[in-house]
Amino acid sequence: MVNFDKVTFEYIRRDEEGNVESINKALNEVDLDVKKGDFIAILGANGSGKSTLARHINALLTPTEGTVFISEMDTKEEKNLLKIRQKTGMVFQNPDNQIIAGLVEEDVGFGPENIGVPTKEIWERVAFALEKVGMTAYREKSPNNLSGGQKQRVAIAGILAMKPECIVLDEPTAMLDPKGRREVIETITELNKKEGITIILITHYMTEVVGADKVYVMSEGNIKMFGTPRQIFKEVERLKKYKLDVPQVTEIAYRLRQNGLNIPECILTVDEFMQCVTG
Repeated sequence: MVNFDKVTFEYIRRDEEGNVESINKALNEVDLDVKKGDFIAILGANGSGKSTLARHINALLTPTEGTVFISEMDTKEEKNLLKIRQKTGMVFQNPDNQIIAGLVEEDVGFGPENIGVPTKEIWERVAFALEKVGMTAYREKSPNNLSGGQKQRVAIAGILAMKPECIVLDEPTAMLDPKGRREVIETITELNKKEGITIILITHYMTEVVGADKVYVMSEGNIKMFGTPRQIFKEVERLKKYKLDVPQVTEIAYRLRQNGLNIPECILTVDEFMQCVTG
């Protein structure tokens, strides 16, 4: 579905006369493979390159060096852009920046209308997308009256109505409260498990990636770690070197284990922890 082959990307800053003032290498020879139907999480502190990587997946950015392929289509080739953006949808941090219509159903239908989907099919897609994100009851409401989590689910529905094979979410819960974060993560997990949609989640909330198939950890434009959530969160001290934490319950279990308690390595959930301490 997604293949990065030694991808480097540089942000070039120029002065008023067009002379290069500085070059910031945001990605440095990154290799990445995502199979169709995967749920991939990408972790990293601010400035690690994770958002730059996300923007390459639907060709908002193209590599300075190397190649990005989406379903074997090179993102540098302009003839591929429409097909790539139909296959990969993007959801960003702030839902208010993505919602443009006065009614929820109109906003969800905007994307399909833009690419020429017949009216009858647009409404079918709107109904399908709203049902999948649990927002059918709000279809005739104004987005202005929704909570942050509900707005983000509408934004996801708008992408879903485009019938993508892959959804890239760039810190989609960064501006939400805990309830909103939980709603969004539950929604994308269900889309992955029940609809087979490839999910690529960019986040710095550790608890959001516990259900992912694979986790990549980025720092200074490079992928530093790769594995299952349990393999990644087992490396508590190494993650801290990259300015990342682990889920709170994992940290507690790790400290108790260090102090001699007989607790298994890498507890990921509260249920796992309670099972250990209660026997």
